[in-house]
Amino acid sequence: MNITYSCPHCEAANRCEVSTGKLELACVGCGKELNPPADAIIDGQVRRCLVCPSTDLFVRKDFPQRLGVALVTIGLVASCAAWAYSQLYLTFAILFGTALVDVVLYLVVPNALMCYRCGAMYRGAAEIDAHGLFNLETHERHRQQRIRLAEVKQRGVRNQEATAGKA
Repeated sequence: MNITYSCPHCEAANRCEVSTGKLELACVGCGKELNPPADAIIDGQVRRCLVCPSTDLFVRKDFPQRLGVALVTIGLVASCAAWAYSQLYLTFAILFGTALVDVVLYLVVPNALMCYRCGAMYRGAAEIDAHGLFNLETHERHRQQRIRLAEVKQRGVRNQEATAGKA
């Protein structure tokens, strides 16, 4: 199994192979090691994130979203240009061709497992389908938690600055 994650200490991008026996993750940027809990992977199935303590994982396609949006946008612009020149058959050929490429990519590209909290992506994990698809409510809960933690951290910095200014 392959994991791509951002180091929680230095935010450096990391990618490494992980097996059931070897769960240690070492950052290439700062060298700090992450020691996930022993029950994170059971029988090759990821039960919880190896980077953060979250058990909220979802299945998604292992395909860059920006590339998918670019593909659809190019198809739309090209079909609009064909429509502007009154090329009806070309317009629909472009639209159907774009849709066909999208369907083929959907069928060919494998699934990956992703953590809501830290964004770690797991490729090649066993029984990925045991996890659910993307859930907006769960995503929003983690997004709001990140915002609240950032606000608390910012207030702590301001309080330290105010205390240092009085001294």
